[in-house]
Amino acid sequence: MTTATLHEQLFRLPDLGEGLTDAEIVEWKVAVGDTVTIDQIVVEVETAKAAVEVPVPYAGTVLRLHAEAGTALGVGEPLITVGANASGGGGGTGERSGDPSPGVVGTEARRSGSASGPGGGMGEALGSLPSGEPMTGPASANPGAERYREEEQAGSGNVLIGYGTGHEPASRRRRRRVGAAAAPAGPVAEATPVIEPHAPRVISPLVRRMARDHGIDLTALTPSGPAGVVLRRDVEQAVAQGARPAEVPSGGWTRTEPTPASRSEPTPVSRPDTAPVPRPAPTPVPRPGLAPVSRPKSVSDGPVRIPLRGVRKAVADKLSRSRTEIPDATTWVDVDATGLLRAKKALEAAEPGRRVGLLALFARICVAGLRRYPELNSAVDTERREILRYDEVHLGFAAQTERGLVVPVVRDAHRLTTVQLAAELARLTELARTGSLPPDRLTGGTFTLNNYGVFGVDGSTPIINHPEAALLGVGRIVDKPWVVDGALTVRKVTQLSLSFDHRVCDGGVAGGFLRFVADCVERPAILLADV
Repeated sequence: MTTATLHEQLFRLPDLGEGLTDAEIVEWKVAVGDTVTIDQIVVEVETAKAAVEVPVPYAGTVLRLHAEAGTALGVGEPLITVGANASGGGGGTGERSGDPSPGVVGTEARRSGSASGPGGGMGEALGSLPSGEPMTGPASANPGAERYREEEQAGSGNVLIGYGTGHEPASRRRRRRVGAAAAPAGPVAEATPVIEPHAPRVISPLVRRMARDHGIDLTALTPSGPAGVVLRRDVEQAVAQGARPAEVPSGGWTRTEPTPASRSEPTPVSRPDTAPVPRPAPTPVPRPGLAPVSRPKSVSDGPVRIPLRGVRKAVADKLSRSRTEIPDATTWVDVDATGLLRAKKALEAAEPGRRVGLLALFARICVAGLRRYPELNSAVDTERREILRYDEVHLGFAAQTERGLVVPVVRDAHRLTTVQLAAELARLTELARTGSLPPDRLTGGTFTLNNYGVFGVDGSTPIINHPEAALLGVGRIVDKPWVVDGALTVRKVTQLSLSFDHRVCDGGVAGGFLRFVADCVERPAILLADV
């Protein structure tokens, strides 16, 4: 192997977009000494809205990782340094090797953590590295975000994959990587990829937190999920085994196999021509074959402190701001949804291959209602003290996922047919649940629809999704007694709740919108008037 001069290329945390200015490192996909290619995924970061995988716009050998897992970085701060041969070798392309600008990457990020200085962490494991140019260090660690956004006009332009899943806490993985990367201490030309010991994959942040809270070593578990994924039941089983002795006798001992140290020595056999050899008395043990049971502590160390991070922090900030800034009011009404259910069945019968759910029908009704009452399709600019009334309807809808509550947005919902609305709602819901929802689909809504009836509840006083001006909540549909044409009968009844910003309208507008929605639910043919 010949020694080659490496040209260092620093890749900074790219512009996050959507008003987000920083990200937390969740997991490094590479280690110092690994060889990477252009647009290879090198790190997973998490924002206030999503977790995304970041590709690197350079090819070559990883020289430095500028932050440990759990560290929060701002836009433009050093992320990773890649070295390529000055002659264009080293695994990269010639034109990319000398390009000092990071690629344009669209992503989002935010979780709290402790910052790590540039050049520290993994970079120190390599020792001194020969380089064709001075090592990028603290002098360039904190450039302005504006300058960085200008620099990132060059590069691969690869768009980030949508947010993914959580993994095992990276502190344990980081220590193994440092040990593996510290071995080659000489000049670096072509680094051999570091092979990590096998570690089970953990998808759910809940599983990671549960294991951390109970002191469970995830590497010691046998994954029961597909592709070696550690599931919640694996951690729960480990917790149960650690806290519950199997068949504890009344004396507080559990039976174990005797070990060589505790196994009784055989009694020597006396022979006529020899005298018995005295042996030291064995150490007395309480009840042979039994070992003491370690009992868990019953004294509590106090409440568990859970940092507000990621999606949970974003939800907390947005709802707190909504309650602080918006003087909201809520009005509600019970409606007979029997006619809407019949319309749903008629649509499905007419188009067997196109499924139209109740959420799509409520979305269709909301769009029609906002056309009649545009005051609710607006926002308030508090700085300029102006009401912003939108012509376009960008309809958000609440979706519960493993990462928490998210609100995907259907762009230009007013331009879509009912069937198209149903298809787009289904597509965005699936993307949200699988963790691949594009970040631009999580912002920009003008009105939100929340079907909390799926949780089996009737009503709510929903909090408005700031900076919007209104939100419609839909409860469960249940059989209730209802008067129809003077006769008591059983109908499918639901409750509709409308929270609205009292700055944009008064109760007359809010009540008119809610009554229009209720009438359309009871008599869907009313929608034909706006077709």
